[in-house]
Amino acid sequence: MGTMTLRLMLRGAALLAVCALAAPAAAQLARDTDAPIDLTADELEVVNAQCLAIWRGSAEALQADSRLRSDVLRIYSRMGPAKAGGNGPACGATDKIVAEGNVYYATPAQRIRGDQATYTKADDTLIVIGDVVAIQGKNILRGSRMVIHTKTGEAQMQTSVKGPNKPGRVRGVFYPNDKQQPAAPAAKR
Repeated sequence: MGTMTLRLMLRGAALLAVCALAAPAAAQLARDTDAPIDLTADELEVVNAQCLAIWRGSAEALQADSRLRSDVLRIYSRMGPAKAGGNGPACGATDKIVAEGNVYYATPAQRIRGDQATYTKADDTLIVIGDVVAIQGKNILRGSRMVIHTKTGEAQMQTSVKGPNKPGRVRGVFYPNDKQQPAAPAAKR
């Protein structure tokens, strides 16, 4: 296990901005929940001027029964007007979460892997791109871009990958007689 570092340059009022960035309670990775998001990683860097928290090294966000893991999680918070006597903007609730590298998103019903994912609070969507693989029970769906509406659970799979061995089509393998069981519990990679 490597050494864990926490690179925070904080002074007085900046600590409040870090708390707002580190605990994005307004975001919703899980369906129909106001549960807090529990974030962990090997390292955390906060850029107060951008209302940005960067969680690096096996970063993971848990909310209720949903999990988002990747190499890096960037948490963007809403920028507000500067506080009286403060340096830089006041940071509010979470606006966006960007997961980079080895993305894994799991709910009790599905598991999704990809190269990058972006969760946007404004429309409660999670967009996973790259080599996307979605699994539900025994069913498997592959493409290059998946859009998931976290409130409704609805999703769309698309592909733009074309080439001699890649016809640029979404591919799925479905078991119609299989009773839809939730995906197996999410195991650590």
